Amino acid sequence: MKSAEKFLIRGDKVKIFVFFKGRSIVYKEQGKIKLLKFAEEIEKYGKVEQMPVMEGKRMYMILAPKKN
Repeated sequence: MKSAEKFLIRGDKVKIFVFFKGRSIVYKEQGKIKLLKFAEEIEKYGKVEQMPVMEGKRMYMILAPKKN
């Protein structure tokens, strides 16, 4: 969380992902909830540029810095 804040304050984009191992792939909805909760907590510094997307065993989301 602190690293993402630092990157967004600096003006960089952040890519956050959840990796599903083994049979945990059946809990995709929980992974999506975690990513959205992270985005909500860091909303002060950045906004969601790309909503959570599933790619293989990874679900990722991209955050962009807010313009001042």
